[in-house]
Amino acid sequence: MCGIVGYTGPREAGPILIEGLQRLEYRGYDSAGIALVDEDGDLFVEKKAGKLANLQTAIADRTPHAAIGLAHTRWATHGRPNDLNAHPHQDCTGDITVIHNGIIENFSELRDGLEARGHALTSETDTEAIAHLVEEAYTGDLADAVRATLRQLDGAYALVVMHKREISRLVGARQDVPLVVGRHGEESFIASDVAAILAHTNRIMFLEEGDVADVRPTGVVITNVDGVEQDRAETLIDWTPEAAEKGGFDHFMLKEIHEQPEALRQCIAGRATRDGHIRLVEIDGLAEQLRAATRVELVACGSAYYAALVGAAAIEEWTGLPARATVGSEFRYSPPPLDGKTLVIAVTQSGETADTIAPTRHARERGCPIVAVTNTVGSAITREADAVVFLQAGPEIAVAASKTFTTQVTTLVILAAAIARIRDTFDEAAERELADALHALPAAAQRAIDETAPGAPAIARRYVNSRGFMFVGRGYGMPTALEGALKLKEVSYVHAEGYAAGELKHGPISLLDAEYPLVAVATRSRVYDKLISNVMEGRARDARVLAVATEGDEQIGRYADDVWYVPATHEVLSPVIGIIPLQLFAYHVAVARGTDVDQPRNLAKSVTVE
Repeated sequence: MCGIVGYTGPREAGPILIEGLQRLEYRGYDSAGIALVDEDGDLFVEKKAGKLANLQTAIADRTPHAAIGLAHTRWATHGRPNDLNAHPHQDCTGDITVIHNGIIENFSELRDGLEARGHALTSETDTEAIAHLVEEAYTGDLADAVRATLRQLDGAYALVVMHKREISRLVGARQDVPLVVGRHGEESFIASDVAAILAHTNRIMFLEEGDVADVRPTGVVITNVDGVEQDRAETLIDWTPEAAEKGGFDHFMLKEIHEQPEALRQCIAGRATRDGHIRLVEIDGLAEQLRAATRVELVACGSAYYAALVGAAAIEEWTGLPARATVGSEFRYSPPPLDGKTLVIAVTQSGETADTIAPTRHARERGCPIVAVTNTVGSAITREADAVVFLQAGPEIAVAASKTFTTQVTTLVILAAAIARIRDTFDEAAERELADALHALPAAAQRAIDETAPGAPAIARRYVNSRGFMFVGRGYGMPTALEGALKLKEVSYVHAEGYAAGELKHGPISLLDAEYPLVAVATRSRVYDKLISNVMEGRARDARVLAVATEGDEQIGRYADDVWYVPATHEVLSPVIGIIPLQLFAYHVAVARGTDVDQPRNLAKSVTVE
């Protein structure tokens, strides 16, 4: 997620804001900006693409004396990472500045309306529309104008607004995106993360959904969007600065596992409508090529490859097109016949994975239409693609993928449905069912975390000395099993195999015994009964069984020693929910073994060489 910092009080705001941004650099960003109002009411704004050092250089010896301001580090979603799209954004008058994390789903409609009413919007961002809406609503009270604006917004946001004529006041608001307020003496702070302000105060109020915070040096008043005052308790934070960066979690990996519901909300926002439609405007320009396509090739590596297996299965099921996922390092050296009717989908978290970029370029040279699925705006893969679909997961610090895997699966499912819509092979009932499941997915992920996390450490300790693990699944459960095995061996250094469950009897079953457990992805599916038969084969060899199962499954307990129950979801989305307990299991096994969870040996976050 992007970084937000705001300050109002008696001290110089500039250094406090820059220091706050520095403490948020771990979150990742592609541009930074600052806005200050000096004692004469003059507004100073500067923003720069690239590292925070670029902004610091730009404002050196130019920073005005100011006791109020806001600052932002941006992880691009709408618009390229450049100076123009960096935050803060201003209105037509230049009086109002806004910084914002999240995605405004009805941005296009809002922008069209603003332009029709004579507003000049200069950036590609959704955030700029907020500044102009506040301008329209402003009649002398900034909080009232912000509340009026919020009633027009659909989507997720954490935002802070400043008006240069109200020189000691910041107004913040949140919906589905974190925002906190801090108090110390005669000064107040607002930030996206405790880490940004912990050096100045440990008295923190965590804003709740729909809160609007009126922040002044003398105090903070919190209301809902209708102006009704809300009581929010103040929490005393005793974290170290390092712990604050991790949100109080011991490791980034655990923090990012817990961030998945929010990442999924961002990923789905604007793509599954409330009236039951799937909308992916990013591929509209390829409609003709998508209708003409005769097959689909997905290329990816590591966790992205396992997500691509889900995408390939969904595309084949919903379009009838042959669809295949291939490991990037193999694709280039034994490529299938490629031509203008072969759709190639390149999946890479970083957008810089050499083993994925090379075959994508090869496909481009053969005239294939290319769609890139990535988390990083401006990355190399985006320059190779005809269309780019971003994960919207926010930065991921731990080397082992967690939220980028679940958002890759979700994005590819949405892409599969969107392609099926364009080809007229996705009926309305199926589309509505999927849209409803997507809307329910973040809450289901949260429940999976809430229900499996408390028991995960104890289960991990019971199995930590196992000789190895066999992960199995069928259908959409097979990629989940493969990813679960990868997570365990990545972070704990314990050997784990992932297999299609039906393959057990074709060799791997020889490994199973009392010291080599079987981990079964047994969520509700069309092949559940077959999977149970495979589990029974493992039990017959004295293997202990761990299972991921759907809530309400009374049968699985007869065959498994330990069961993680997860909420039901659409079968094609089951890997998103099913992987969560396996991520937690891998994490806690690694902790019990004392390995470096966030930076496992021999691994890098982005593999940029072949």
